[in-house]
This record gives sequence, C-alpha cells and structure tokens, in this order.
Amino acid sequence: MRMFSFSSSAMVNNPFDWAYQLEELGYTGWEVVNEGKQRLTEETVPKIKDIVETTNLVITIHLPYSDLNLASLNQPIWDETVRQMKTCLTLAGDFCDLAVVHPGHISPLGALLPDAAWSQNVLGIQELCDHAEDLGVKVCVENMLSIPSMIGRRPEEMLGIIDTVDRENAGFILDVGHANTNGNVEDFLKIAGEVSHIHIHDNHGDRDEHLPVGNGTVPWDKVAKAFQGYQGRFVTEARSLSEGERSLKRFKKLMNP
Repeated sequence: MRMFSFSSSAMVNNPFDWAYQLEELGYTGWEVVNEGKQRLTEETVPKIKDIVETTNLVITIHLPYSDLNLASLNQPIWDETVRQMKTCLTLAGDFCDLAVVHPGHISPLGALLPDAAWSQNVLGIQELCDHAEDLGVKVCVENMLSIPSMIGRRPEEMLGIIDTVDRENAGFILDVGHANTNGNVEDFLKIAGEVSHIHIHDNHGDRDEHLPVGNGTVPWDKVAKAFQGYQGRFVTEARSLSEGERSLKRFKKLMNP
C-alpha cells in the first residue's frame, strides 16, 4: 500500500480543523509546515497530539524556513536558525519520525566566501541530525527551486550535501516541482534509489506554482515509473484540499495504471 500525505503552507487558517478531513480524501498522513499558524509551539502541540490520538494519520514535519538560513555567515542568524529548528524537532519528537529541512542559501557575504557558506550549511544540518538522532527522527534535506542563491538545485549538489553531512539519520527528499523549475527532473530520477521522501506538485518550469499533478509540465509518467518500487511517503504539496485531492487521484492512477 502506497503512503500519501497532504501538506500545504498556503492553508494558514485553522490547520488543526481541516486535518481531520484528510483521511476521508484518501490520505494516510499530514506533513505539518512549521510556518504561520501551523508552527509547533507549546500551544499547538496538544492540538496535533489530539489528531494523532483520534486519527490514523502519520505526522511528518517541515522545519521552518522563513527568514532563516543554515548557510549564513552572520553567526547570530545561523545560531537562531539552528535554535528554531532544534526547538521544532524537540516539540515533534513524541509523534514524528521524519523532518524535512531546506538547505541554506548564499547571502551577499556568502557569495564572497562560498566555501565557508557551504561549510556552515553542512555544519547546520549535522547539528540538526545529531539533535534529531536522540529523538528518533530522520532529517531529510530537500532540493531547491531555480533561484541562483539557493543551495541544492542539482542532483550532484544534493548527493554532496548528504555525503558530507555523513550522518546515519540524514536523508534526501526529492521535491519534483522544484526540480522541474531547474529543468532537471529526469536527472534527479537517475538517483531515485537515494530518495527517502517525495514532494509532488506541478508547475510550468518557470516558477514554484504548486499546481495539481497534471496541470503543468512535470513528466509524471516518468516520475511514476522511476518510483514503482519506492517504499517511502509521497506528499502532495497543494494550495487547497480540493487541489490536493486532485493531485492524489491523478498520481495514484499513474502509479497503478
């Protein structure tokens, strides 16, 4: 049985209400995006635990990313980035065994010192992995969209990050939509065996539109073929429940023609 989760950073209103609808739509999991009203806090964790206790949903989390940077050479910013991410991991440790993280991005100073920025990024992910290991959580690093300052836009970069981080609980999450903005979906499919987690959404190759599967230019037939033997979780990143349901139905049909 294939495992499908729903995730949305666009749906910021009452996230702990609409989560109860996910099983009816065919989902078995929810990926909580630590942004806005979904952010894990002492106040919101009991609401998520209630969802865990009253549904069969598997919870994964996406660590926060707004205004944060694991590759920052501004030490207080880097420290705060790691602190916030570790706090989220600690809060989720009781009900989550996988966390998604964005690699850092190159700041103006980082552009002058790219090796130092790369090292900060690796060190940050290592710190997260070491903290997560004690909680029984795997940390999966996500490939990024087509923005020049972003680290992790190419398969070789992603493999280099995971290899250099060198932690047993470090993994690679393939974001198919992000890969499409870089025009390298098929290059990423060549390393499908390295993938631990998958985000699925569509676009036309120019920007990160988060369209339903089939509404853009992602070669979904090739994606489905590459992951026939995949045992991890597929996460539809959608702008609404209805668009998520559309992606889910279309992708299931591709996986089971």
